[in-house]
Amino acid sequence: MFRHLFRLIWNKRRHNILFLSEILISFLVIFVVFSMLVYYYLNYIQPLGFAYEKVWSISYNNPLKTKDKDTLTTFYKQVKTTLTALPEVQELSFSSANFPYSNSNSTSGFEYKGKKYNRVNYYETDEDYEKVLSAKMVEGRWFKKEDGILKNKVMVINRSLKEAIFGKESALGKSIGGDEEKNNAEVIGVVEDIKTSGDFWPSGQGMYKKLDSGAFEWNSIMLIRVSKDADAAFESRLSKLLSRTIPNSNIEITHLSDLRKSKNSDTIIPVVICSIIAGFLIINVALGLFGVLWYNISQRRGEIGLRRAIGASGASVSSQLVTESVFLATLSLAVGSFFALQFPLLNVFDVPATVYLVALLLAIAFIYLLVIFCALYPGRQAAAIHPAIALHEE
Repeated sequence: MFRHLFRLIWNKRRHNILFLSEILISFLVIFVVFSMLVYYYLNYIQPLGFAYEKVWSISYNNPLKTKDKDTLTTFYKQVKTTLTALPEVQELSFSSANFPYSNSNSTSGFEYKGKKYNRVNYYETDEDYEKVLSAKMVEGRWFKKEDGILKNKVMVINRSLKEAIFGKESALGKSIGGDEEKNNAEVIGVVEDIKTSGDFWPSGQGMYKKLDSGAFEWNSIMLIRVSKDADAAFESRLSKLLSRTIPNSNIEITHLSDLRKSKNSDTIIPVVICSIIAGFLIINVALGLFGVLWYNISQRRGEIGLRRAIGASGASVSSQLVTESVFLATLSLAVGSFFALQFPLLNVFDVPATVYLVALLLAIAFIYLLVIFCALYPGRQAAAIHPAIALHEE
């Protein structure tokens, strides 16, 4: 049967080029769209790793002209004491600018046992950062105040970096993180991955180092966790208090929940636009398939009438046309799958191979369903052709 179908298709290869081209282009577009959807979905179902509700960021600029570390440390300790004395402020932490959902990024790289680790997210925080974000420790501990006094350098890494370097082994006590061995720091803890770029993006590999006293010269971010009672009135009072406590400074208070919505919108809007464009393409392709199949039936009325006259049933005629369409789609999908498989093989966009493979299977299933759906009605129309009328017209 398949040899017969292949012979029929080969004999009408010029008429089938349009059909094959439409299926190939549709498959590639659908594969790209499904790859995005699968990638974002797999990231979305992963836990955030922290609690963003009721966490506010306070942006300020250093009003002090001095670079003396002791003066800066004393001043900002007083600022922290003043703010944490408010009943609505539960926790406060100084942080580098790349806090969750911000538009700031900081990456670093290092080598460990001959293997390079690049684009590792680099954060500088203090001992209260974990409490503000309600982060979860996987092993070890977070920073303490005493860590800033000790001469030994220490760091905390996230789960992704720990698994990439050490696998199932414990990371505690290991020395990593410097471009040279003398710049390494001892790992004292492993924290759960924190998705800082939104719900639809992975957390990435990350390492955390403690802010030292010299960081107050350039640091400009505080994160606070407020109580449920904190409202707009409290935010206004807090802004006025900050203006008095840190004079001659530009104060800006932002809610992490608002930043999260903005980050997610930046991801969702392009996906929606691509999906709409792909939807219009699929509608046009479906109409094109209807037209091509309908044209084939009109051109083959004599063949169909002859088959009916020698005893072929309407169901067999209909199934032949559907099978021919599926066979043609398979040829296009074979070519399209070859190109699609290059994405996981070449590790394009540094996306896990699982994403591309799942998207490939979904795209193949979608194209088959589309072709079968478009071929069913023309196939039924072909089955309804009366053999005597078809032969007479021929």
